Amino acid sequence: MARRSRELRAQGRDIIDLSLGEPDHDPPAFALEAAHEALRGPWHKYPPVNGFLDVREAIAWKFERDNGLRYSPEQIVVSTGAKHSIMNAVMALCGPGDEVVIPAPYWVSYSEQVKLAGAKPVLVPSTLEEDWKAPVERIAAAITPRTRLLMFSSPCNPSGSVLRRDELEALAAVVARHPDLLVISDEIYEHIVFEGAHASFASLPGMLERTITVNGLSKAFALTGWRIGYIGAPLWIAQACTKIQGQFTSGANSIAQRVTKACMEADPALLAPMRADFERRRDLTIGAMKAVAGWRCNVPQGAFYLLPDVSASFNGTTIKGAVDLSLHLLDAVGVSLVEGASFGAPGTLRVSYATSDAKLTEAMARVARAVGELVEA
Repeated sequence: MARRSRELRAQGRDIIDLSLGEPDHDPPAFALEAAHEALRGPWHKYPPVNGFLDVREAIAWKFERDNGLRYSPEQIVVSTGAKHSIMNAVMALCGPGDEVVIPAPYWVSYSEQVKLAGAKPVLVPSTLEEDWKAPVERIAAAITPRTRLLMFSSPCNPSGSVLRRDELEALAAVVARHPDLLVISDEIYEHIVFEGAHASFASLPGMLERTITVNGLSKAFALTGWRIGYIGAPLWIAQACTKIQGQFTSGANSIAQRVTKACMEADPALLAPMRADFERRRDLTIGAMKAVAGWRCNVPQGAFYLLPDVSASFNGTTIKGAVDLSLHLLDAVGVSLVEGASFGAPGTLRVSYATSDAKLTEAMARVARAVGELVEA
């Protein structure tokens, strides 16, 4: 989709891209100032593999302040993006014969990372009517003696669904019944929650020593290109991730790590305007989507995605599924969306509303026109 969008732009087409999971906001001024300051300082040599000590101390403080999690700096590993953090953990913990339970929909790389480690992804489906949250009973039924990991994100990419504390508690009760089961909790969207408060899985009783908590700078601080992710984990897992990272990339970018320290020390209240922007855009996009014939959507409570069921647009001939529909919308009306099957949600399209109100309104109007023509054909 990205390649096709670039091709059409090169031909002079007006393309509205709702496919990217990337905030359109500018990074906070304090983060850019930290980068400028770092360029003038002694931060131009190889950093430690797991990150500068003072950066890991700042991350540990953030975990305690925001999430109620107590990690020592030795339990923190700074990596080249949250994707890198997750890959380290999967490779450290999984191998051939292991299974990893992944509630669907899920971030597209989870299953592929599990396969790269030689393990088997076990996908647990959910539906729009379930708010794209797999019931805990269904997750429990997927766990076998071979299950090594359970991995999920909340808020979720691609659905925007948020697991409430009581839902996390029910999940923790399942994990507690399996002494060898570990959890990767991807919390990269923690600061983009519209109702209630974000809850960290590791904050639940007995889960701190069972959980790898993943986070980073990309979403909350609009610093996607700086490529910083980090984990808090039991010491033995953090040490294993450090060993693996030492053979792949070594330490994360030194200047970006100085920016990380500034972001960890910043007051999270500074992020409220961006969160309010996304909530308004969510409501605007859902409202505009009502004009699209047959599309159904829930009201997610976090991140900046919608995952509508678009199966009513399939006609069995030219449009046989979500891939066909996404290509048709791009070619016919210049709107780029991502098909949902790769996220474990066939029959859907992921809509990112991390762009301007004007583009969202225009994009949905174009989609409504194109789908209306399909229905009439």
